[in-house]
Amino acid sequence: MSASSQVRVRFCPSPTGTPHVGLIRTALFNWAHARHHGGAFVFRIEDTDATRDTDESYNALLDALRWLGLDWDEGPEVGGPHGPYRQSERRDLYADALRRLAEAGEVYESYSTAEEIEARHRAAGRDPKLGYDNADRDLTDAQRAAFRAEGRAPVYRLRMPDRDITFTDLVRGEITFRAGTVPDFVLARGDGTPLYPLTNPLDDALMGITHVLRGEDLLSSTPRQIALFEAFARVGIGAGPPAYAHLPLVTGEGNRKLSKRDPQSDLFRYRDRGFVPEGLLNYLALLGWSIAEDRDVFTMDEMVAAFDISRVSQNAARFDLKKAEAINATHLRALPADVFVERVEPYLVAHLTGIGQPVAGGRLSDDERELLAAAAPLVQERSVVLTDAAAMLAFLFVTEESFTLDADAAERNLGPDAKPVLDAALTGLDALPYWHATDIEGALKASLIDGLGLKPRKAFAPVRVAVSGRTVSPPLYESMELLGRERSLRRLRAGVERAGGLG
Repeated sequence: MSASSQVRVRFCPSPTGTPHVGLIRTALFNWAHARHHGGAFVFRIEDTDATRDTDESYNALLDALRWLGLDWDEGPEVGGPHGPYRQSERRDLYADALRRLAEAGEVYESYSTAEEIEARHRAAGRDPKLGYDNADRDLTDAQRAAFRAEGRAPVYRLRMPDRDITFTDLVRGEITFRAGTVPDFVLARGDGTPLYPLTNPLDDALMGITHVLRGEDLLSSTPRQIALFEAFARVGIGAGPPAYAHLPLVTGEGNRKLSKRDPQSDLFRYRDRGFVPEGLLNYLALLGWSIAEDRDVFTMDEMVAAFDISRVSQNAARFDLKKAEAINATHLRALPADVFVERVEPYLVAHLTGIGQPVAGGRLSDDERELLAAAAPLVQERSVVLTDAAAMLAFLFVTEESFTLDADAAERNLGPDAKPVLDAALTGLDALPYWHATDIEGALKASLIDGLGLKPRKAFAPVRVAVSGRTVSPPLYESMELLGRERSLRRLRAGVERAGGLG
């Protein structure tokens, strides 16, 4: 693909609040489109709203893309030929474009107030909420001077074309906006302060963006952008409108658009729970696209190879947490063992710290890491998210002073009826010459199933809870081998004392 025909897309969020899943879904589709065509993924920050934009949110955006592996070809920290990539550093470019548009007659000063516009509609028998009526298009120099003499500050509006605006949406097909349905719109305040309707398309034009993939909630602004791109081209800026693709909304409960304020939309909520990037991106890709009718699980390399923007659905995509978890679990199981261990470690450290077992330096010791490597395969198949694995493994790493029982698990499994079970388990285990999983299994089955005549669930649940503190743990015999003879027996004796004390 030649440089002149290279696909160029952009991801241009405002640094306000926490990145949300709908925003990242848009970034993913842009990234996949660029990678599929061997094009460029441009990351641009729209930070001209000083009242809402924050450095914290800006850093969160970079953190989100890095965590997910959505690498950008141009933008902050990477640079590129069209920088700077933060709008707050591009004000001279906006001022120059506005001047050129004004000199060419593409924009004009407008002095009408909202009250005057509404009054004119009422006087003409029209809906007062129709919006601006283009009344200031042909003001004379004298009229403008009179308004300025009154102390009025104008806004600058683009002169919309008196014709239909038709374009082919790559997702929705041909769309037409009839002449006169889109009024002249504001590009800048009277002092020249640029507004989003100017800065966003201008940056696209200056950066050579060829395809704009964005949410369908922005579809109504497309005719304004197309008209502005055409005006830019007439004054020597850019090469005309890009291709547009409007992506389906991501909805939550009740099929309402997933709000930024909805906790379910918070991207970092999923990282904190232990979603892996591979799993979360796979699920987000399904919010409006599929690799095949009978296949939900795929890698990002497979997505890039198959991605076709024309196959994106027009229908809203509902965020289904259960499905997201199921896909994440599949990716967890597919991780190589050493990678799984590496991913689990920070969650295990965080879990231990949270239960009062601080980890020196925030990292496991070499011995603890060796223990984690041995234990991790026992929970990899059982985990949905990495915090599941951390919670199941924590009992191996806590000191006896910090070891606690889950209250509900203890109440249901370590009552008076558990005392004879744990006594028998201790008797059988005490006699073992070797402390291996197969020996532990044989001793417990002989003591509890053969000796006491118990069914497996009744036999092993008290032992599991006494040893691990939970009803859900890694396989029991392997867990006890890793925990070691002395610690296992000590916890079983503590379980006997608890059960006896309740009798």
